[in-house]
Amino acid sequence: MKKGFTMIELIFVIVILGILAAVAIPKLAATRDDANVAKAATDIATAVNDLGAYYTAQGSFAPKVEDMTSVKLSSSKSGFADSAGTNLTTRLYYMDSADKSTAKACIGFQVSANDGNLTVTSESNDTSTCKGINGAVKNLVKVHQFGGSSVKW
Repeated sequence: MKKGFTMIELIFVIVILGILAAVAIPKLAATRDDANVAKAATDIATAVNDLGAYYTAQGSFAPKVEDMTSVKLSSSKSGFADSAGTNLTTRLYYMDSADKSTAKACIGFQVSANDGNLTVTSESNDTSTCKGINGAVKNLVKVHQFGGSSVKW
C-alpha cells in the first residue's frame, strides 16, 4: 500500500484553509484601519502640544510650520500638499492618508497671531478613516488658548 494523501483529503484541507482566510483577511484590514486612526489621533495631539509649547516658550508662532512641529500637515484640503515653508496663519490640514493623490482633509489648524489661539476644527469628510479620526480627537476640536488676556493664571 502506498503512503500519501488522497485527493479528497487534499481538497478538504484546501477548503478549510480558504474558509480560515476568508474570516481572517477582513479582521486584518480592520486592524490596519484602527492603527491608522490611532496614529492620526497621536499625531494631532502631538501637533497641538508642539504648537502650544512653542507659543508658550517663544511668545509667538514661528513663521514656518516645520519650526514648531514635526507632524506633517497639508496646505491643501484635497490631495496632500507639503506645508514646508508655509506660514501657520494660513489654514493647514491633517490628511486621512499619506497617499498624495487620494488624501483628504480630516482636521484643520488655524492660529491667531494676535492672541495666541489655535483653532482645531473637524473638516467634512466622509471617509471611514476620517470619521474614526474625528471621533478619536473630538476633545481636541476646539479653540486652544495659549496666550493673550483670556489665559487664567
